[in-house]
Amino acid sequence: MNVNFAERAHNHNWKLDPIVRSLLDTDFYKLLMLQFIWKNFSGIHVTSEVTNRTVAVRLAEHIPAAALVEQMEHVRGLRFRRSELIWLAGNTFYGTRSIFEPAFLEWLEQDFRLSDYDVTERDGQIVLRFSGLWTEVTMWEIYGLALVSEMKTRAALSTLNEMELDVLYARAKTKLWDKIERLRGVEGLSISEFGTRRRHSFLWQEYVVEAMRGALGKGLAGTSNTFLAYKHDLEAMGTNAHELPMALAALANSDEELRASQYRVLELWQKSYGGELLILLPDTFGTTQFLEGAPEWVADWTGQRCDSKDPFVAGDEYIAWLLKRGRDARRKRLIASDGLDVEDILRLHEYFAGRIRFSAGWGTLVTNDFRGCHPRGKHDFEPISLVCKLMTVEGRPAVKLSDNARKATGLPSEVERYRRVFGTMAVDGAAVVV
Repeated sequence: MNVNFAERAHNHNWKLDPIVRSLLDTDFYKLLMLQFIWKNFSGIHVTSEVTNRTVAVRLAEHIPAAALVEQMEHVRGLRFRRSELIWLAGNTFYGTRSIFEPAFLEWLEQDFRLSDYDVTERDGQIVLRFSGLWTEVTMWEIYGLALVSEMKTRAALSTLNEMELDVLYARAKTKLWDKIERLRGVEGLSISEFGTRRRHSFLWQEYVVEAMRGALGKGLAGTSNTFLAYKHDLEAMGTNAHELPMALAALANSDEELRASQYRVLELWQKSYGGELLILLPDTFGTTQFLEGAPEWVADWTGQRCDSKDPFVAGDEYIAWLLKRGRDARRKRLIASDGLDVEDILRLHEYFAGRIRFSAGWGTLVTNDFRGCHPRGKHDFEPISLVCKLMTVEGRPAVKLSDNARKATGLPSEVERYRRVFGTMAVDGAAVVV
C-alpha cells in the first residue's frame, strides 16, 4: 500500500471525504453479536452513548457538530454490497463455514437500518447518543467511535503545513516499524490487529495491517476489521463484548435473575456458535465472582479474553480455575486486549508459553500511536479513551462494573446495587489510557 499521507492531508479539499466507506468497516464481533441479537432480542429497545474518558481533551472545541452529522448521515446511507454479503455467506470463519444464516444475510441486505441519533455538546465534549431497536443501535458503536477518532485526527492535521505533515508521518512510520521489528521472528507469536475503534484513520489502519502482515507473516493471526479482512484475504477476528451481559442484566426482574444473567447469555450464545467462538469475557461484573459461581459446563468453553484486569493476574486465575475443574489449560486459549503495546505482548507471550495458548489483541497503540511524533512537540495526535456503552435497555439503566473501577459505567445507585448483588468491591485499577 503506497499512500502519501502528508500530501493527502495537505490537499484535503473535497466536499466530503467519507471516514466509513463500507458497513463492513467494523469489528467482526459486531456482526456476530448482531446476528445473535436479531435471533434472540429483535424487539428490544436500547440507548447507547459515546463517551470520552479523556476529559482533558475537549472534543467539542475540535470537532464541528455539523461535520460529524454529515459523516453520520453518510454512514446511514450505506448498504451492504452484494459482494460483501456473498463473502460473509461463503467464507469460513473460525473454522466454521456458513456461520451467518441465510435469513440473517437476507435481512442485512433488505431490512437492516441504523437507528436515529442525537449530536449535542456538554462540558466541552461531543455527546453522541443512539436510540432505537437493539438491532439498529448496536452497529453504531464502532462507526461512531471511528468517526469521532478520525475527525479528531483531521482537526489536528489541519494545523500543520506540508513539511510538518511529512515529519509527522515519517516519525510515525519509523515508530511503527521499530515496534513490529521487535516482534518479528518470535517463536509461536500470535497477534490480532484490534485497532478499528480508536484508529488514527482508516487509511493508516490499512497501512498498519499491511505492514504487520509483511513483517510478521503467520504471527499475524488476523484483523478485527471485517472490511480489511475482506479486502486483503485475512482472518476476521472477534467474538463477543460486554454489551450482551449488560443488556441481559438490565432485563433481569430480580436479584437472582441478575446474578444468573451472566451465565444465561453464555447459554444463548453457544446455541448459535461453537468452537473458537466460545470465548468467555468474564469481567463485566467482576472476573473472580464470575468464575467462582460459574456452572461446570462453562469450563468446557474454548478460552477467555481478559479486558480490564492485569492480564498476568487474570491469566493465572483462569489457569488455576481450569486446573481445579480438571481441564487441561494448555488446550485452552487466553486473549489479552486491554491497552497492550509491544513490551506487554512480549512479556505475556513468554510468561504463558507452554501453559495456555496465548494470543494478543493489539489495538489503539498500534493503529493510533503518534505519541512523540508531532513536529512541534504538541500532544494533538495522542490517542484518547473513547468508548460507546449501553445506557438503557427497555428503559432500564444498564451497568458495567469491570475489574477496574475506573471503567465502571452506569448510574451510581445502580452500580452500588450491582456490586451488592454480585459481591464485587470497587477496587481501583490502572489508569485508563485507551
